[in-house]
Amino acid sequence: MLLVVDTGNTTTVAGIFDGDNLTAHWRLSSILHTPDELGIYMLNLLGTKDIKPSDIDGAAFASVVPSLDFSMTEAIKQYFGVIPLQVNALVDTGMKVLCKNPGQVGADRIVNAVAAREKYGTPLIVADYGTAITFDVVSPEGAYLGGAIAPGLQSGISALFSKAAKLPQVALSIPESVIGRSTEEAIQSGILFGNAGLTDRIVDMIRETPGLENAKVIATGGHAGLMAKVSRTIQHVDKWLTLEGLKMIHRRIFARAGRGN
Repeated sequence: MLLVVDTGNTTTVAGIFDGDNLTAHWRLSSILHTPDELGIYMLNLLGTKDIKPSDIDGAAFASVVPSLDFSMTEAIKQYFGVIPLQVNALVDTGMKVLCKNPGQVGADRIVNAVAAREKYGTPLIVADYGTAITFDVVSPEGAYLGGAIAPGLQSGISALFSKAAKLPQVALSIPESVIGRSTEEAIQSGILFGNAGLTDRIVDMIRETPGLENAKVIATGGHAGLMAKVSRTIQHVDKWLTLEGLKMIHRRIFARAGRGN
């Protein structure tokens, strides 16, 4: 079995693949910092699915939190007895990265692009709704072109709450109308319909690029399903796209090394 982990600024997503089947998955807060904290927590998660540490024979992770990279590596080594593959823009993912500085591209963005290219074909746009909203573009030839980054939905609400004393924290749900009849509904309208407009405008502009006119749009991340309900351009929602990409890259690296999956 393969353990895969995507460590984000706010949320960590973990999963277990048995061959090509994602048999378990979790979406967690990124609050643990030491190898022992991470290791014990992951052991407990696997225990809820009756998965033993000895069942894990491979691991891969991507991270946008450099301070957690060492802890994640050590936790997997100590508690599961395998050396994890840390995926970043400099790893041989099988995707050419046509950016000015490929090493600066977030690992999760490359992983998403690799998985989406395999599953949906090209050209394509991946919109990932997390702490930030990222848009990643893959050319008709399958190369990573770059993209756009905007504040995430929850980040927007938190910014309003912290800077405006009279504005409350609100749940992310779709209001009945774009015209909010209460402060809570007005914030929901601005955040959700506003980010739907942001999504659609960026997608429209990307599709004005020669060769990208018919780019498919795949949404992933914690708020992908919600945004798909209010955006006119999102065509597919794939909640576990990053985990699938980690599996694909791990398989590629170890197959090339002659060590199987």
